[in-house]
Amino acid sequence: MENAHAVCDGGDLDCGSGLLLIIKQAMDPLNNGQILEVRSRERSVAEDLPAWCRMVNHEFLGSNPGDNTTCYFIKKGTNEAELEKDLQAAKGYEWSVRVRGEKDLSVKIHSRNHTFSAGQPVDFSPKVPAPSAIDYLLASLASCLTVGYKAQASRKNIVIDNLELSLKGGLENVLFHMELEDVGSPKVSHIDGTFYVSSPEHENVLEDLWMNTLERSPIYQTLNQMIMIDIKLSIVF
Repeated sequence: MENAHAVCDGGDLDCGSGLLLIIKQAMDPLNNGQILEVRSRERSVAEDLPAWCRMVNHEFLGSNPGDNTTCYFIKKGTNEAELEKDLQAAKGYEWSVRVRGEKDLSVKIHSRNHTFSAGQPVDFSPKVPAPSAIDYLLASLASCLTVGYKAQASRKNIVIDNLELSLKGGLENVLFHMELEDVGSPKVSHIDGTFYVSSPEHENVLEDLWMNTLERSPIYQTLNQMIMIDIKLSIVF
């Protein structure tokens, strides 16, 4: 295999979840005919990347097994129009859901190829027929941060053994929502939690990764403008 002129690491990302945009960014500075080495641990890339190269007029040169990864080699072609189109489409992408009311106090939520249920916003029972909107709000933040941390670690070849994020949140006045009081606000007032990380990496590396995760998390950055969020990083060895 010819020597690469540049290298990018996609970690565990597949072609549908951001890898192609990473490749686009790494490919831009190269001249036509120069070679980009793409490192990935995602198995589906072996099939999807050659097809994508044919579509955008790059030459897929092949692959070599690496150290816990596979190295793919791409020779830059002359047609950048499709790449730029993908980048602009990503910037303008909008998420959508469709929600239908059920016979009881619950709804069915349709999101792309998934369907799930949600119950009453406030229910104090330990067992409920479906998670509430508050449960989904906390889960949205927790999943965004946990998956975001894993994705960043993967791209930077940082070894993570285990991750766990535990969150709790409260409303400013739940009785206002329930129409038992007429003063106050039903808004979420605070979210607290602990993000547990087990890794052989140095503490400074894991702390920097956490700060970067918070900075780049769409859910955290949205909620943090309106809610007091206090999530502590706990490194477990």
